Amino acid sequence: QVQLVESGGGLVQPGGSLRLSCAASGFPFSETVMMWYRQAPGKERELVGVITSAGAILNYANSVKGRFTISRDNPKNMVYLQMNSLKPEDTAMYYCKAVPGGKSYWGQGTQVTVSS
Repeated sequence: QVQLVESGGGLVQPGGSLRLSCAASGFPFSETVMMWYRQAPGKERELVGVITSAGAILNYANSVKGRFTISRDNPKNMVYLQMNSLKPEDTAMYYCKAVPGGKSYWGQGTQVTVSS
């Protein structure tokens, strides 16, 4: 079955960096567009960015442009979110998402907290 497992979240000071990982299995990963989302308390889930199967970036949210970078390693079935210059407003649960065959799948999320 499809599985998406995020990791790498934690507590970081403003200005710091984190790299999130998403391990995927159960579907043809190298053929699938992958996405990162985030959801802060009391807010709607927000699309952070999208990466094509070949590794091209389709878009980033304006709030993270220039600070976050999405990448993928198809042989390892992994997608990453490198987050630099973190701000308190980046605090959220971060999720990866895949839509193989038109059906959406989400990971369980990893918490990122940016605070001094």
